[in-house]
Amino acid sequence: MATSSAPASAVPASPYPRRWAVLAVVLIATFMDLLDATIVNVALPGIQATTGATNAQLQWTAAGYALAFGLLLITGGRLGDIAGRKCLFLIGMGAFILTSLACGLAPTPEFLVTARLAQGAAAAVMVPQVLATLHAVFPAAERPKAFGLYGAVFGLAAVSGPLLGALIVNADIFGLSWRPIFLLNIPIGIVGMIAAARMIPETRAPGRPTLDLPGVALATLGLLLLTLPLIQGPELGWPAWTFVSLLASPVVLASFVWHEHRVADRAGTPLVPLALFRAGPFSCGLLIQAVFQCAIGLFFLTWMLYLQYGLGFSPLRAGLTALPLSLGVALAAGGLVPRLLPRLDRHVITLGALVMASGMLLYLLAATRHGIDLTTARMIPTLLLTGIGMGLTITPIPEVTLRPTPAEDSGSASGVLNTTAQLSNALGAALLTVVALAPSSQPHNPEAFITAFRHTLIFTTALLAVIALLALALPPHPAPQDRSGLSI
Repeated sequence: MATSSAPASAVPASPYPRRWAVLAVVLIATFMDLLDATIVNVALPGIQATTGATNAQLQWTAAGYALAFGLLLITGGRLGDIAGRKCLFLIGMGAFILTSLACGLAPTPEFLVTARLAQGAAAAVMVPQVLATLHAVFPAAERPKAFGLYGAVFGLAAVSGPLLGALIVNADIFGLSWRPIFLLNIPIGIVGMIAAARMIPETRAPGRPTLDLPGVALATLGLLLLTLPLIQGPELGWPAWTFVSLLASPVVLASFVWHEHRVADRAGTPLVPLALFRAGPFSCGLLIQAVFQCAIGLFFLTWMLYLQYGLGFSPLRAGLTALPLSLGVALAAGGLVPRLLPRLDRHVITLGALVMASGMLLYLLAATRHGIDLTTARMIPTLLLTGIGMGLTITPIPEVTLRPTPAEDSGSASGVLNTTAQLSNALGAALLTVVALAPSSQPHNPEAFITAFRHTLIFTTALLAVIALLALALPPHPAPQDRSGLSI
């Protein structure tokens, strides 16, 4: 009896038949995290009015989430490798629901700040499991489409947070003012947890890796010394301690690298396997992620200030102005990238950076020509083009960066990638006073913010040109093969 066999070049089928349902579930978590990172900004005046929070407490309400999130991401990713990514995902999502409830019911500013720190820590447990799980359950041939949808949700959540926050606060649901922006996570999270428990397979690193506790301590301290001044420095006018902290950070992080080498030499399990950085795509992808997120952190912060203080837009109108950008991101990430990535591979990032730079330059021309009279309608073409470029750039980065990652290290690598994004975004925001707003600028002078935005557009365009060149240095992708190899 004759038997048939698959061609030698065929891509192995995924052992996870419900992998697209898995994608839908983890995208819920991604949306919740990214939304909470941005949605709170437009609610700060309402929080101050109802709780009597000081300016410093408002700052920590916004920045505390990002601080806790960035500090614990790498540890959360490695815990998923060790204990199981489904297990950590469910724990993180459950904690995220509870801390969202605590934020929404916070009776005092101090309670709210503490709850926001805890919410960021919960997100650091939940989020690294997303990319690691996608890397595990999707065969190589299907990853571009999966990561394309992930990129679409990533981009949409990032730019729609201010709009959704403005709509919720403006609606004053049940007279609760700003509180529903946090309480909204509860029903969404419960549905996500039920679906995750049923749909997501358990994946973990093969063997018996252990948690490198001294590595956790050194990495957390080094990142704290770097992140805290980046978050607080711009608001406090860069006091002396911020520079001391920034100078101490590389010393502690160098100690962390030395320690990780020693753990690896002793055949232990390092928190971050340094062998990852020897892979060209991983190191180059991290650098592209860092430059891109720095550009985005600067652009979005300056843009919102420009729209509201420079052009006099209300928070709601500023949020609505972001819709063409959101549409462009979704169009590129969900429609164009899955078709272009298998054909153009890394050149999609170069194409996206150039398209986005073109949109920035057109925006610069419009802002220069119309000044304070620039309207939302006149911004639509340039915002749409910028959004398409953003979607083309940001979507392939996780796929390209995580390609060379061994199965046993995918959670740790995901944590490193997300940490890079967080720190770079904070650095971009910290660059506001350096690149855009001169120290002598009058804070309530519209012309100062219009000029600041022009400077930002020029600087961001230069960073996008750097990204286009870096993407050319990425090695070409070999023929697709299933690299998951994870025990389940």
